[in-house]
Amino acid sequence: MTKDRRIDPFVNGFLEHPELSYEERVGLGLIELAKYTEISFESYLLPTVNPYPENGGVGFMHAAGIKVLPHKYPELIEKFPEEAEALREHEEIMLSYLNSEFHYPSTDIGGGIGHTRAGWGGGWGGHANPDFGRIINYGTDGIREIIAEGRRKNPHAEGFYKGCEYSMDALDILGERFRVLAHDMAEAEADPEKKKRLSAIEKAFEVIPKKPAYDFTSGVHAFWFLFSYDAIDSPGRLDTMLRRCYEATHDRDEIHDMLSRLWDAFQATRAWHATISGSDEMWNDETFGLTYDILEISREKGYNTPNLSVRVHRNTPEALWRAAADCLAAGGGLPTIYNDEVMCKALEKIGIPPCDSHEYCMNGCNQVDIFGKSHMGLEDGEVCLAKCVEFALHNGCDPMDPVKTRFSVASGDARKFKTFDEFMRAVKRQIDWVVYAVATSANASQHSKCRFGYNPFRSCLTVGCLEKGIDYRDGGPLYNHGQILAEGIADAGDSVYAIKKLVFDEKKYTMSELLDALDADFVGYEELYRDFSRCEKFGNDIPEVDEICAELTNHYLRELKRHRTYRGGIYTGGCSPESRIASYGKALGALPNGHRRGEPMLADSISATPGNDMAGPTAAIKSALHYDQSEACSGFIFQIKFEKKAFVTEKGKESFIALAKNYFAGGGQQITTTVISAEELRRAKENPEGFESLKVRIGGYSGYFTEFEPELQDNIIARTEHMM
Repeated sequence: MTKDRRIDPFVNGFLEHPELSYEERVGLGLIELAKYTEISFESYLLPTVNPYPENGGVGFMHAAGIKVLPHKYPELIEKFPEEAEALREHEEIMLSYLNSEFHYPSTDIGGGIGHTRAGWGGGWGGHANPDFGRIINYGTDGIREIIAEGRRKNPHAEGFYKGCEYSMDALDILGERFRVLAHDMAEAEADPEKKKRLSAIEKAFEVIPKKPAYDFTSGVHAFWFLFSYDAIDSPGRLDTMLRRCYEATHDRDEIHDMLSRLWDAFQATRAWHATISGSDEMWNDETFGLTYDILEISREKGYNTPNLSVRVHRNTPEALWRAAADCLAAGGGLPTIYNDEVMCKALEKIGIPPCDSHEYCMNGCNQVDIFGKSHMGLEDGEVCLAKCVEFALHNGCDPMDPVKTRFSVASGDARKFKTFDEFMRAVKRQIDWVVYAVATSANASQHSKCRFGYNPFRSCLTVGCLEKGIDYRDGGPLYNHGQILAEGIADAGDSVYAIKKLVFDEKKYTMSELLDALDADFVGYEELYRDFSRCEKFGNDIPEVDEICAELTNHYLRELKRHRTYRGGIYTGGCSPESRIASYGKALGALPNGHRRGEPMLADSISATPGNDMAGPTAAIKSALHYDQSEACSGFIFQIKFEKKAFVTEKGKESFIALAKNYFAGGGQQITTTVISAEELRRAKENPEGFESLKVRIGGYSGYFTEFEPELQDNIIARTEHMM
């Protein structure tokens, strides 16, 4: 250890008592980190914690655990030569943990199918929705009472509880440091308004985090302090969490000022997903004043963060529907609208009772968690259904591989299939095998993380952990399901339908002719290409196509549920693509839907492949309702683009609300909307200057159009622009 404890503080605490349990040593490291890591109020005057100390080579990210920064140690040795020997020892010891005990397995799964872009599993910490409201509303002292109760019931878990206590001690240390910092800044401040603000912050930290927040100012400061300490992930049910503090404050200017600062902080740090409104288990509506204020600040600021979802249901007030439509009309794709009627049903199918299913929220792009009660929304992997179709056509081999290596299971020589049913069985077999490979890889990753990614802070903020004496990553939360997302859904369905129609039903082409054309990327097969590429497509209310797309997707969602997570739940699915979608397209060879070899265009949601839904928004919705959306327990993104000049009118907003309600009444889970003109997007691509603030929706999140890769821009432009 260093003689000066300010240098590499986490490591000093972690190594000081090697005889203690790992959990206690992490907790002691957090205490030392809290004493010396950098804190600030930033320009938005909210308390921000740096998880990486300026004078340290190791930080602690609650999403990932211990984080070693090897490049920092040469800098530290040069800066503190008298501590060189201790710092070299620190680096060697901490890297030995990461290179052995802390090693996370590769996501190159199933004998190499990760290289084919058929899927990936595990390998990252994922997103989370701890309930910061536990400390906002009960304080660290309240958490200590829960720890004491758990310790009495689980005496065998003393090391776990000690680590949790230390994590609360670390918060109190940081809170006192923020109080002193606010006091010192107020003393030196000449501007009376800023001085008043800093004095209010000092007053708040005389109470928080040890005791409950008492008004909206102290509540927002407590939230951002904890959110920053957790490394800026997803706020969860933001309005519900702050309701008590909001209702204790009657100064509207103060509420607006705090929300404005909070949204500035979200944007500056690229926060993820906030959820508002919803229903309780008796279908009582939970909309209140803060719900509307959040929609208004989102519309006013026009930021692309945080992702914002509004939950609706049978008793949602019309005023909330209208407020959501007004916000969408501003452009940028916020908010997403979720249907409690389907989402809660989906969660109840996997054993989550109504009292908790109605507590769901989104994190990351559109993954689903039970707020403060689960560790299931981290996105454990992805499967490209279009690649599974390609594997079925090539007997498990990848046509994009120079030697056409078999990366997947052998499902039969497609040239010898006599019936469509034989081919469909081969496709489903490929889906089953890729799902198995992805789930197996994800479980290996979960195993490593739960053994060596101990997380006392999130354990204190997630129901079940303290009650059972089990860590957040090791099955402690009430719910520990997994989520593996689908890509290329419509491309898979369109390809299978084209084969059914043109090869097996009409017998216009043989499977051998099709496979030869695919191998040649359709060169020399112009008539065949024209017939297959012009074949009916998903998204146009053509039942024969829609049913095949739904059959593949529903099979995928149900197959996932046969696999259990290492954490103790089951795997579920959804579809929440983002900027990766173009890379999935480029990894595919020629497909029977007309996709050319290496072409980046691919379906970016459960909707049609961009540009293929030509029969209007009602037809697009009717196609999507062929899926059993109550089987999807992660975000099942239905993405639709509307022409701006029509949407922003009163009639346009009313038409959108009616359309969304009809979709939800038919069994739709979620709707994501981009309100923009294709012409504006084309101009922005050709000449980005002046369009830097142009926002669009990408599967599960909103982003700035000019920052995307050209292939992704083309995908967005190609989406059908619907009229209301």
